[in-house]
Amino acid sequence: MAETWLVIGLGNPGPRYEATRHNVGQMVLDELAARRSVAFRAHKAGARVAETWLRPGAAKLILGKPNSFMNVSGGPVAGLARFYGVDPGRTIVVHDELDIPFDTLKLKTGGGHGGHNGVRDVAKALGSPDFVRVRVGIGRPPGRQDPADWVLDPFAAAERANLPLHISEAADAVEDIVDAGLVAAQQKHHAPRP
Repeated sequence: MAETWLVIGLGNPGPRYEATRHNVGQMVLDELAARRSVAFRAHKAGARVAETWLRPGAAKLILGKPNSFMNVSGGPVAGLARFYGVDPGRTIVVHDELDIPFDTLKLKTGGGHGGHNGVRDVAKALGSPDFVRVRVGIGRPPGRQDPADWVLDPFAAAERANLPLHISEAADAVEDIVDAGLVAAQQKHHAPRP
């Protein structure tokens, strides 16, 4: 039987936040669902879920978008992990990352939360930081803008032009982690673009 992976896209609920930098994780999950023509539905864990497969006969993917605000994402994530019987080692959390330039991805397992409150809450709720992270670069704010405001702003016009490619590559990275493992995915997606 194919293994099951839980793929979480962090973000904030509601139309006010849909297009903001903090919601790039959920944008990546929308891309993964669109590639497979599956829709999200409500789940009792406090999330929207789409069940699908990497491809026929391959790993099962549970795509989850918590209904909670970013900083309290852990409860819904832990609820989905329990419901589907998925441990942290087969959980991928896709989230925005201030300390990585826009248009760049970094993949890792475990480690600290780097000040990201959503990642902190997920690690606490799962009882382990040892889940895979797809860190989608959004860059630091210009000048003296507060990072808390920056992440809740929509992407700038220049960023929006490249955003579909950035989201598509992050979705590719999720698929590559499940298909080929983290190291192979890192070698592919950490390489500079030609």
